Amino acid sequence: MSAPDSSRGPSVRKVPDGDSLSRLVCPDCGYIAYENPKIVVGSVCLFGEKILLCRRAIEPRKGLWTLPAGFLELEETVTEGARREAREEAGAEIEIEDLLAVYSIPRISHVQLIFRAKLLSPRLAPGPESEETALFAWDEIPWDMLAFPSVTWALRHYREVMDETGGRSGFRPRTNPPGESGNY
Repeated sequence: MSAPDSSRGPSVRKVPDGDSLSRLVCPDCGYIAYENPKIVVGSVCLFGEKILLCRRAIEPRKGLWTLPAGFLELEETVTEGARREAREEAGAEIEIEDLLAVYSIPRISHVQLIFRAKLLSPRLAPGPESEETALFAWDEIPWDMLAFPSVTWALRHYREVMDETGGRSGFRPRTNPPGESGNY
């Protein structure tokens, strides 16, 4: 009789004892592989009266405009991640001001933390994930070419906060618009 093969790892989907959701479980040792949402961090970055957008060089939604944003890395704070994403996607150095919004996109298991930020210089350089970067005045934003619903939400929430507070801190972070889940 041979010993059980413990190299299989979590390979059986079942509801573990004491849980209510189906999970991947190792049949040999009982290890549970929890699958949790991904955290996305990004910023609405302003230089003067203009907003930084990046044209995506990668799928999904290649060729469309987005905010500098991406997945949070291990051992990184959310503000460090937002600053890194601005550097990677736009060659931009930013100063985080406030948490603007928290969006839930359940269809793809994402939680997005979007900050309000100040662009420290207008010098931009597209990174490998961006075809181009540009600064847009509010009436120049290519609304019909935005990559994701959450980009539209963030821009509108940014404008709403600026109109309500005059740019001061101390506002309540925004969330998904009523009835919106981010499907496109």
